[in-house]
Amino acid sequence: MARITAGVTTSHVPAIAATIDLGKQQQPYWAPIFKGFEFSRKWMAEHKPDVAILIYNDHASAFDATIFPTFAIGCADEFESADEGWGRRPVPVVKGNSDFACHIAQSLILSEFDMTVVNRMDVDHGLTVPLNLLFGDLKPEDQWPCEVIPFPINVVQYPPPTGKRCFALGRALRTAVESYPEDLRVVVFGTGGMSHQLQGTRAGLINREWDTKFLDGLTKDPIGLTKIPHLEYVREAGSEGIELVMWLAMRGALNDNVKEVYRFYHVPCSNTALGHIILENQP
Repeated sequence: MARITAGVTTSHVPAIAATIDLGKQQQPYWAPIFKGFEFSRKWMAEHKPDVAILIYNDHASAFDATIFPTFAIGCADEFESADEGWGRRPVPVVKGNSDFACHIAQSLILSEFDMTVVNRMDVDHGLTVPLNLLFGDLKPEDQWPCEVIPFPINVVQYPPPTGKRCFALGRALRTAVESYPEDLRVVVFGTGGMSHQLQGTRAGLINREWDTKFLDGLTKDPIGLTKIPHLEYVREAGSEGIELVMWLAMRGALNDNVKEVYRFYHVPCSNTALGHIILENQP
């Protein structure tokens, strides 16, 4: 059967995409950030997943104010990089796994999660930046090392789902993966965050203490994290800190017992706190 072997979280800061595309990774401001992912790239190369289920939020690229599904899943065979205003990113086309994705969609819907099945969409920096950070700076003629199933969650259009609901979705996702008969190694990504606010009088907010507690809880007490209400995310982590509920969807897909393999935290990355963690499933 398919099995989830590990979970990865990382911020998906759009400025990282521009830095990679313009070849500025070694500039003094950016070098410490990319150095923080050197271990992660080696780990991923050794881990060799067959499929990455990548939980992210669309930034009005595939969806807009006319339709913003709470939970969606990409079931196509491939996904192009979105044009976010300056052309498509020069990265490989994302290759999906339609059979596996459709199986997951069916399982989740029958488990009473109202998924939106998307058979054609472009994927933006929310998905491609994590791929770059974990797999490397690939060119359009290259291929990502594994298949990718895009899994958008709405944290843009009010109201977003609760952390508790996202964690439960992750639990159902694990059941869906484990009921697939093909022998696949699966890594689940949770992306976005950490604390940041892009507008208003609190623009530029960073809360290192709160971020650190969230990272600790992800490993040691995820159930406690599911009790955080929306207003606490806004108050403590900024208006965009709500993206962290997507990390809880990833954590719900893992076993109760996990091993924290690596953690990286850096401030600032553009106007955000960048967080990253790798958790391996344990029996």
